[in-house]
Amino acid sequence: MIGQQRPNRHRRVLMTVDAVGGVWRYAMDLAAALKPKNIEVVFAGLGPSPTEEKIAEANRNGKLVWLDAPLDWMVQDQKAVAKVPRLVVDLAHREQADLLHLNLPSQAANMKTELPVIVVCHSCVVTWFAAVRSSEVLPNWQWQHRLNLAGFARANAVIAPSRSHAVAMDAAYGRIPNLKVVHNSSALDTSDEPKQNFILAAGRWWDDGKNGAVLDAAAALARWPVIAVGESNGPNGQCLQFRNADHRGELAHGRLIALMRQAGVVASPSVYEPFGLAALEAARGGAALVLSDIPTYREIWNDAALFADPYRPHSFADAFNCLADDPQLRAALALKARARSIQFGPQAQAQAMLGIYSGMFDRAFSTAAE
Repeated sequence: MIGQQRPNRHRRVLMTVDAVGGVWRYAMDLAAALKPKNIEVVFAGLGPSPTEEKIAEANRNGKLVWLDAPLDWMVQDQKAVAKVPRLVVDLAHREQADLLHLNLPSQAANMKTELPVIVVCHSCVVTWFAAVRSSEVLPNWQWQHRLNLAGFARANAVIAPSRSHAVAMDAAYGRIPNLKVVHNSSALDTSDEPKQNFILAAGRWWDDGKNGAVLDAAAALARWPVIAVGESNGPNGQCLQFRNADHRGELAHGRLIALMRQAGVVASPSVYEPFGLAALEAARGGAALVLSDIPTYREIWNDAALFADPYRPHSFADAFNCLADDPQLRAALALKARARSIQFGPQAQAQAMLGIYSGMFDRAFSTAAE
């Protein structure tokens, strides 16, 4: 049942989150930007528990409720996530939500609710395999393809964080109705503080899509030190051991940003990146960018970064050394990247999402009144 019609109250969105990857930052920044627009957010957390720091941040931006349920990419079969849609709907009704904003497509699969459902596909196993392995998803993970398809079919709107990822989704699943593009954003202030002579890269390095092995090989050929930040041991036993880059492990977001703002160059060797938040954060911090030559980065950063072949460590090393040796080029690219980053602020993202939400709110309350 749709919540009571209270025209003067704030609208309430139930938004799923996890504490493992970039969805957390996406959700926090979006909720903060939506709050002045009379949108309240209740976060429904799934997967491994968040830190106390993250719990406090979520409760500043909305209300956090953690569900005893896993993320689809951390389990082995469909049965493990079968209860997720019902748990989310039950919470939405308890919280009198007006709309569901689900940050994993599978969470909408066969969902039974009268509430409008928006699905955001930040990434998925199927498009990951296409980009990283140049293959279809493994047979024992085909269930994820089926669940995601069911989630797209159930959703009133499907959001991709870039045009490039939307193309990848259509290629992987067939044409997806109601597919829209809303670019991600960063709430960080721009900065032009003095830089130091090192290269920084941040990511979940246990994920082959982040291409940490190429970064590590390039570090051996770079004239500046290369610092890698991020977890290198994955939840399912994945591991990357750095031999050349200075691996600092996982840092709190604030510490990472402080380090990023000191870096003369920030790099991303990813072969799979539906948007690439780290590059945006680095650009707002005034770093010159060295990025993999992949469609997403070309879409967002063309002419504002140096691009390197993600399969050739020498290509990254050459780009690193080119910028290390040319402070004028480094400064020019940093200025271009910072100017480009202004397009991807939280207000633009919030306004785009608000437009989608508003259409859903109007449709839902019109239906309820019939």
